[in-house]
Amino acid sequence: MFLRELNDPVTKLTGVGPSVAGNLTRLGIVNLKNLLCHYPRDWEDRSRIHLIKDWNSGRVCTEVQVLAHDWFGFGKTKTLKIYVEDDSARACLVCFNRPFMGKQFPVGKRCKLYGQFYYKFGEIQATAFELEALNAKTGAPFGPILPIYPLSMGLTQGLLRKLIFQTLEQYASSLEDELPESIIIRDKLFYKADAIRAIHFPASQESLKQARKTLIYEELFYLELMVGKRVLQRKSSIQENDTSVKPKKEFAGDMSPLQKRLLERLPFSLTSGQQAAINEINASLDGPYPMARLLQGDVGSGKTLVSFLAALRAAEKGGQIAIMAPTELLARQHAENAARYLEPLGLHVAFLSGNLKTTGRAQVIKALASGEIDFIIGTHALFSRDVVYKNLSFVVVDEQHRFGVLQRQAIMEKGNTPDLLMMSATPIPRSLAMTVFGDLDVSVIHDLPPGRKPVTTHFAKESNEGKVYEFVRKELDAGRQAYFVYPLIEGGDELKDAVFMSERLANEVFPGIAVALLHSKVDEEKKKQTMDAFRKGEIKILAATSVVEVGVDVPNASCMVIENSERFGLSALHQLRGRVGRGTEQSYCFLVYSDNLGEDGKLRLKVMQESSDGFVIAEEDLKLRGPGQISGVEQSGYLKLGIADTVRDSEQLEKAREDAFSILEIDSALEQNENFRINEVLKRAPPFSEMGL
Repeated sequence: MFLRELNDPVTKLTGVGPSVAGNLTRLGIVNLKNLLCHYPRDWEDRSRIHLIKDWNSGRVCTEVQVLAHDWFGFGKTKTLKIYVEDDSARACLVCFNRPFMGKQFPVGKRCKLYGQFYYKFGEIQATAFELEALNAKTGAPFGPILPIYPLSMGLTQGLLRKLIFQTLEQYASSLEDELPESIIIRDKLFYKADAIRAIHFPASQESLKQARKTLIYEELFYLELMVGKRVLQRKSSIQENDTSVKPKKEFAGDMSPLQKRLLERLPFSLTSGQQAAINEINASLDGPYPMARLLQGDVGSGKTLVSFLAALRAAEKGGQIAIMAPTELLARQHAENAARYLEPLGLHVAFLSGNLKTTGRAQVIKALASGEIDFIIGTHALFSRDVVYKNLSFVVVDEQHRFGVLQRQAIMEKGNTPDLLMMSATPIPRSLAMTVFGDLDVSVIHDLPPGRKPVTTHFAKESNEGKVYEFVRKELDAGRQAYFVYPLIEGGDELKDAVFMSERLANEVFPGIAVALLHSKVDEEKKKQTMDAFRKGEIKILAATSVVEVGVDVPNASCMVIENSERFGLSALHQLRGRVGRGTEQSYCFLVYSDNLGEDGKLRLKVMQESSDGFVIAEEDLKLRGPGQISGVEQSGYLKLGIADTVRDSEQLEKAREDAFSILEIDSALEQNENFRINEVLKRAPPFSEMGL
């Protein structure tokens, strides 16, 4: 049987009644497969001697002799102290609620001691320790390396070890392998039964290393296999529907007429990264299957222009184009740019949001259904129930990580398997590109338009923010503009908020200078008026929340001041920094942090000073915050892995992807030779079934 077929309840084990079962449930353990997949978070190697004198450099593990007993306190609080000594030093064991240990360990007895020690009351002490008579039979043959598990209330390490050991004794020998034999032999991996035993109770450090390698690779192999199968399923479903297979390539290997006309009208040339991206997108649009592509690039790399060029190619084939943005602010900016670039070429561009008035909305919906509108830009309103397209053939999802999987599917269902381009100004780390987005083709724009200077980043303690204000004032006097960003809209006690600080900036810090407030609760019309005034230079300072993180393009703004910067993720800080540096003048970003910020927090912020590469910053952010918050995958349930880590195990991830895709390329049905084992796993015990993969 496969491990995931072990569905017997934990109550089948000796020692598990209703109370213990309830405690296990809090850890997500309801059956035996859950128990065996509850991997240790650490291991304690008790085969290595660590003397008492070295107590401050790790857990003590040594042989000792009991020297004396002592007591302190009275009545119920009377507590035993056992003094012990090894070859290096003497220590005191404080036995709270364990008076029986006095009889178990009389003076003169030799014992094995393991525990965490500290220095208190002039002596080396421990309250969390294990003491065992030398050569004693413990009845728990776990070996010298003990697993340390995540716990919940009511559970102990000893209980979990006994339950998992009992399960292994009864079932491990019957576990079937899930990896192809050739891979196991090639990479010198453990067989499944050996791997699951050694991950819990390794006989040596080497066997532990090999067990981890085996189980990590196996998990990543099946993750990539499921990703590969998604690609095959999408293509096969398209082939079954002849109407969705694309016509011949009208402009194969070349720019289309409308694309050429737009490029001729631009006062600048595409960067090499933009050119490479549009070439890749054109090839996909002309291919036999609808495109599914992720376009990623750093802030200011020109992704929107690339999407407009791609949209023109779709329009020439008679289709409608929809660009979906997460905020009305960003959607309006896209609509304004699309009107400027595309309407002179003959395209009818429109805007749709939930705040559009009834009469205007009805006109847009009618024009969409009739095909009069070629290009629609909007928010989630684009996939409202009453919105019907005549021929939606190309969908662009901007800032894709801000939309859930269901929202992306909803807009796609408005057309007949339309081409999909997802864009992200938050660069997707390679490890996520191979997993969450592993079924997509990926285009990357690495370069920025020429002439832009890197933004200079400075740190400032909150108590030194006066110097920041002085610097900003000089920039304002030189005719520039500035952003001040805060973590809260209003009502902050320990943290600064945008409402209060906008008034302070206007009345106390920069009197006589036009200051405006922008946050998510400001109505959309007011937001539009504020941003228009800021673009025109009528407003000099914009006090805001992270609502300005995306889609705000004001080349004259040269200062970005982020207050309480330690409260923002690194990718968010990078996005905010990207709001400046869009003109030809030098721009600056000030990360103002709390005076009592610890060293770890300062080191984290230092990443922003050391790198302007969004991909490096995104990878660091992934390590710190996890994939869900960065890629929007929390809403889809992806990447709840058991033992693997896509960042830490990136090399194994690449190898697993290569192996899985190679197998599917040769034998997509998984029916040949040893691939039959993989097929059996997918039928009888499908991995990631609870995650929608």
